[in-house]
Amino acid sequence: MREGIHPKYETCAVNCACGFSFETRSTIPEIKIEVCSQCHPYFTGKQKFVDSAGRIEKFRRKYKK
Repeated sequence: MREGIHPKYETCAVNCACGFSFETRSTIPEIKIEVCSQCHPYFTGKQKFVDSAGRIEKFRRKYKK
């Protein structure tokens, strides 16, 4: 392989919005994520709604009986 054409692959800190953080390896020094395995509904078994501009309420009003 040729020298000097590949980016440096070093330790990277990954920080979640819930406060959980862990280390992995990447070409960038820090990664910020919104959902991780500690807070994702699939892994925790808890339902979590992310309401963007009142879409849930709008849906409920539209289909309310």
